Amino acid sequence: MNQRTIIVQRDVLADQKADAAVERKRLGRRGTLVINLLSSPGAGKTTLLEATARHFAGRRSMAVLVGDLETDRDAQRLAPLVPVAQLTTGGACHLELPLVQRGLKALGDPVVDFLFIENVGNLVCPASHDLGEHLRVVLISTTEGDDKPGKYPKMFRTSQAMVITKLDLLPHVPFSVDTVTEDALRIQPELKVLTNCALDGSGISRWCDFLEQQHQQRLAMYHEPAGNR
Repeated sequence: MNQRTIIVQRDVLADQKADAAVERKRLGRRGTLVINLLSSPGAGKTTLLEATARHFAGRRSMAVLVGDLETDRDAQRLAPLVPVAQLTTGGACHLELPLVQRGLKALGDPVVDFLFIENVGNLVCPASHDLGEHLRVVLISTTEGDDKPGKYPKMFRTSQAMVITKLDLLPHVPFSVDTVTEDALRIQPELKVLTNCALDGSGISRWCDFLEQQHQQRLAMYHEPAGNR
Protein backbone atom coordinates (compact mmCIF):
# COMPACT_ATOMS: atom_id res chain seq x y z
CA MET A 1 0.00 0.00 0.00
CA ASN A 2 1.41 3.37 -1.01
CA GLN A 3 1.81 5.94 1.72
CA ARG A 4 2.04 9.68 1.20
CA THR A 5 2.94 12.39 3.67
CA ILE A 6 1.31 15.76 3.13
CA ILE A 7 2.81 18.67 5.01
CA VAL A 8 0.34 21.47 5.65
CA GLN A 9 2.19 24.52 6.88
CA ARG A 10 -0.83 26.35 8.22
CA ASP A 11 -1.63 27.69 11.64
CA VAL A 12 -4.65 25.70 12.89
CA LEU A 13 -5.92 28.89 14.53
CA ALA A 14 -5.43 30.98 11.37
CA ASP A 15 -9.14 31.32 10.59
CA GLN A 16 -9.91 32.34 14.18
CA LYS A 17 -7.12 34.91 14.09
CA ALA A 18 -8.46 36.34 10.85
CA ASP A 19 -11.97 36.63 12.31
CA ALA A 20 -10.53 38.25 15.45
CA ALA A 21 -8.70 40.83 13.33
CA VAL A 22 -11.97 41.76 11.62
CA GLU A 23 -13.75 42.14 14.97
CA ARG A 24 -10.87 44.17 16.41
CA LYS A 25 -11.04 46.57 13.47
CA ARG A 26 -14.84 46.85 13.64
CA LEU A 27 -14.86 47.75 17.32
CA GLY A 28 -11.80 49.98 17.05
CA ARG A 29 -13.38 52.04 14.28
CA ARG A 30 -16.32 52.93 16.47
CA GLY A 31 -14.12 53.89 19.41
CA THR A 32 -14.29 50.81 21.62
CA LEU A 33 -11.07 49.58 23.21
CA VAL A 34 -11.31 45.84 23.91
CA ILE A 35 -9.34 44.61 26.92
CA ASN A 36 -8.80 40.90 27.54
CA LEU A 37 -8.25 40.35 31.28
CA LEU A 38 -6.45 37.11 32.15
CA SER A 39 -5.22 35.54 35.36
CA SER A 40 -5.30 32.43 37.49
CA PRO A 41 -8.50 31.89 39.52
CA GLY A 42 -8.97 34.33 42.38
CA ALA A 43 -6.42 36.94 41.29
CA GLY A 44 -9.00 39.73 41.54
CA LYS A 45 -10.29 40.39 38.03
CA THR A 46 -13.88 41.04 39.11
CA THR A 47 -12.85 43.22 42.04
CA LEU A 48 -10.63 45.27 39.73
CA LEU A 49 -13.52 45.68 37.29
CA GLU A 50 -15.81 46.86 40.09
CA ALA A 51 -13.25 49.50 41.09
CA THR A 52 -12.74 50.49 37.45
CA ALA A 53 -16.48 50.91 36.89
CA ARG A 54 -16.79 53.14 39.96
CA HIS A 55 -13.84 55.26 38.84
CA PHE A 56 -15.22 55.76 35.32
CA ALA A 57 -18.84 56.29 36.40
CA GLY A 58 -20.27 59.38 34.68
CA ARG A 59 -17.09 59.92 32.65
CA ARG A 60 -16.46 56.84 30.52
CA SER A 61 -18.75 54.06 29.33
CA MET A 62 -17.84 50.40 29.68
CA ALA A 63 -19.34 46.94 29.40
CA VAL A 64 -18.10 43.55 30.56
CA LEU A 65 -18.28 40.02 29.19
CA VAL A 66 -17.66 37.59 32.06
CA GLY A 67 -16.25 34.17 31.28
CA ASP A 68 -16.63 31.25 33.68
CA LEU A 69 -16.95 27.49 33.54
CA GLU A 70 -20.17 27.63 35.56
CA THR A 71 -22.39 30.12 37.48
CA ASP A 72 -22.98 33.81 36.87
CA ARG A 73 -21.76 35.00 40.28
CA ASP A 74 -19.21 37.47 38.92
CA ALA A 75 -21.72 38.86 36.44
CA GLN A 76 -24.18 39.41 39.31
CA ARG A 77 -21.54 41.42 41.18
CA LEU A 78 -20.91 43.67 38.18
CA ALA A 79 -24.50 44.07 36.98
CA PRO A 80 -25.37 46.97 39.33
CA LEU A 81 -22.43 48.94 37.93
CA VAL A 82 -22.17 48.25 34.18
CA PRO A 83 -23.84 46.36 31.34
CA VAL A 84 -22.68 42.77 31.63
CA ALA A 85 -23.22 39.44 29.89
CA GLN A 86 -22.28 36.01 31.19
CA LEU A 87 -20.22 33.68 28.99
CA THR A 88 -20.49 30.16 30.40
CA THR A 89 -18.11 27.68 28.79
CA GLY A 90 -19.56 24.56 30.41
CA GLY A 91 -16.14 23.19 31.19
CA ALA A 92 -13.86 24.70 28.54
CA CYS A 93 -10.77 26.30 30.05
CA HIS A 94 -10.80 29.44 27.89
CA LEU A 95 -13.01 31.74 25.85
CA GLU A 96 -13.13 31.74 22.07
CA LEU A 97 -14.25 34.46 19.68
CA PRO A 98 -17.67 32.99 18.70
CA LEU A 99 -18.74 32.96 22.36
CA VAL A 100 -17.51 36.54 22.77
CA GLN A 101 -19.52 37.57 19.72
CA ARG A 102 -22.64 35.94 21.15
CA GLY A 103 -22.07 37.85 24.36
CA LEU A 104 -21.82 41.11 22.45
CA LYS A 105 -25.08 40.32 20.70
CA ALA A 106 -26.73 39.60 24.05
CA LEU A 107 -25.65 43.06 25.21
CA GLY A 108 -27.13 44.63 22.08
CA ASP A 109 -23.66 45.23 20.57
CA PRO A 110 -23.21 48.38 22.69
CA VAL A 111 -21.08 51.34 21.63
CA VAL A 112 -18.88 51.93 24.69
CA ASP A 113 -15.43 53.33 25.38
CA PHE A 114 -14.16 50.14 27.00
CA LEU A 115 -15.21 46.53 26.53
CA PHE A 116 -13.64 44.21 29.09
CA ILE A 117 -13.50 40.48 28.53
CA GLU A 118 -13.00 38.76 31.87
CA ASN A 119 -11.49 35.50 30.71
CA VAL A 120 -11.69 32.14 32.45
CA GLY A 121 -9.24 31.86 35.35
CA ASN A 122 -6.32 30.03 33.75
CA LEU A 123 -2.72 30.96 32.95
CA VAL A 124 -2.32 28.41 30.14
CA CYS A 125 -5.07 27.94 27.53
CA PRO A 126 -6.33 31.56 27.14
CA ALA A 127 -2.87 32.71 26.04
CA SER A 128 -3.35 30.99 22.67
CA HIS A 129 -6.69 32.53 21.70
CA ASP A 130 -7.20 35.94 20.11
CA LEU A 131 -10.59 37.36 21.10
CA GLY A 132 -10.34 40.49 19.00
CA GLU A 133 -8.81 42.49 21.84
CA HIS A 134 -6.66 45.58 21.42
CA LEU A 135 -5.01 45.13 24.80
CA ARG A 136 -4.15 41.98 26.74
CA VAL A 137 -3.64 42.40 30.49
CA VAL A 138 -2.52 39.65 32.86
CA LEU A 139 -3.20 39.93 36.59
CA ILE A 140 -1.06 38.32 39.27
CA SER A 141 -1.96 38.54 42.94
CA THR A 142 0.45 38.72 45.84
CA THR A 143 -1.16 35.58 47.28
CA GLU A 144 -0.19 33.27 44.41
CA GLY A 145 3.59 33.64 44.47
CA ASP A 146 6.08 35.67 42.45
CA ASP A 147 7.27 32.79 40.26
CA LYS A 148 4.36 32.74 37.82
CA PRO A 149 5.92 34.58 34.82
CA GLY A 150 8.71 32.02 34.57
CA LYS A 151 6.31 29.09 34.99
CA TYR A 152 3.73 30.36 32.49
CA PRO A 153 5.81 32.43 30.05
CA LYS A 154 3.42 32.45 27.08
CA MET A 155 0.74 34.29 29.05
CA PHE A 156 3.17 37.07 29.92
CA ARG A 157 4.87 37.08 26.51
CA THR A 158 1.57 37.69 24.73
CA SER A 159 0.37 40.42 27.13
CA GLN A 160 1.01 44.14 26.97
CA ALA A 161 0.48 44.86 30.66
CA MET A 162 0.76 43.10 34.02
CA VAL A 163 -1.25 44.22 37.03
CA ILE A 164 -0.08 43.09 40.46
CA THR A 165 -3.13 42.92 42.73
CA LYS A 166 -3.92 42.61 46.45
CA LEU A 167 -1.07 44.87 47.57
CA ASP A 168 -2.72 45.17 50.99
CA LEU A 169 -1.66 41.57 51.68
CA LEU A 170 1.99 42.14 50.76
CA PRO A 171 3.20 42.35 54.39
CA HIS A 172 1.69 38.93 55.11
CA VAL A 173 2.88 36.82 52.16
CA PRO A 174 6.28 35.80 50.71
CA PHE A 175 5.92 37.84 47.53
CA SER A 176 8.43 40.25 45.98
CA VAL A 177 7.17 42.91 43.58
CA ASP A 178 10.74 43.39 42.33
CA THR A 179 11.22 39.67 41.69
CA VAL A 180 7.99 39.18 39.75
CA THR A 181 8.63 42.35 37.74
CA GLU A 182 12.17 41.31 36.80
CA ASP A 183 10.95 37.83 35.87
CA ALA A 184 8.14 39.21 33.70
CA LEU A 185 10.34 41.77 31.96
CA ARG A 186 12.85 39.09 31.02
CA ILE A 187 10.04 37.40 29.11
CA GLN A 188 8.36 40.55 27.75
CA PRO A 189 10.67 43.61 27.98
CA GLU A 190 7.93 46.02 26.85
CA LEU A 191 5.42 44.88 29.46
CA LYS A 192 3.77 47.72 31.37
CA VAL A 193 3.73 46.91 35.08
CA LEU A 194 1.06 48.35 37.39
CA THR A 195 0.19 47.65 41.03
CA ASN A 196 -3.02 48.19 42.95
CA CYS A 197 -5.34 47.21 45.74
CA ALA A 198 -8.88 47.39 44.41
CA LEU A 199 -10.43 47.11 47.88
CA ASP A 200 -8.93 50.34 49.24
CA GLY A 201 -8.58 52.04 45.85
CA SER A 202 -4.82 52.45 45.83
CA GLY A 203 -3.44 52.35 42.30
CA ILE A 204 -6.86 52.46 40.64
CA SER A 205 -6.43 56.01 39.30
CA ARG A 206 -3.12 55.06 37.71
CA TRP A 207 -4.70 51.94 36.19
CA CYS A 208 -7.57 53.96 34.73
CA ASP A 209 -5.16 56.63 33.44
CA PHE A 210 -3.29 53.82 31.68
CA LEU A 211 -6.54 52.63 30.08
CA GLU A 212 -7.31 56.17 28.89
CA GLN A 213 -3.85 56.41 27.30
CA GLN A 214 -4.26 53.03 25.63
CA HIS A 215 -7.66 54.06 24.31
CA GLN A 216 -6.14 57.08 22.64
CA GLN A 217 -3.00 55.39 21.34
CA ARG A 218 -4.30 52.02 20.18
CA LEU A 219 -7.42 53.34 18.48
CA ALA A 220 -5.68 56.22 16.69
CA MET A 221 -4.89 54.04 13.67
CA TYR A 222 -8.59 53.43 13.05
CA HIS A 223 -9.30 57.14 12.69
CA GLU A 224 -6.49 58.15 10.36
CA PRO A 225 -7.41 59.41 6.88
CA ALA A 226 -7.81 56.48 4.50
CA GLY A 227 -4.84 57.60 2.41
CA ASN A 228 -2.51 57.32 5.41
CA ARG A 229 -3.40 53.74 6.35
